[in-house]
Amino acid sequence: MAQLRQDYSEFVSRDVTVVVVGPENAQEFIAYWQKENLPFIGLPDPKASVLKLYGQEVNLFKLGRMPAQVLIDKEGIARFVHYGHSMSDIPSNQEILALVDEINEPK
Repeated sequence: MAQLRQDYSEFVSRDVTVVVVGPENAQEFIAYWQKENLPFIGLPDPKASVLKLYGQEVNLFKLGRMPAQVLIDKEGIARFVHYGHSMSDIPSNQEILALVDEINEPK
């Protein structure tokens, strides 16, 4: 999430809504969001409803959910999905922003 916070203004300038989904319950999520003063939306998913919808992997040997990034366009179509194999296996903000620019190019 630190990576997302670092370039959050770049996402906002491209009209991207950042939503972070996590396994915690609502109270834990609110407490963490307030403590860290995160600028984007946090969605608690303790029953893994969103996880199942997007096929995010759970690996108990690696302490839970594996990272996943989904880029959804304004029509609700998933245009990019990355399933990580570890917590450090995520695309850079620059990669995601380049995809956003490509998706939003006039046709």
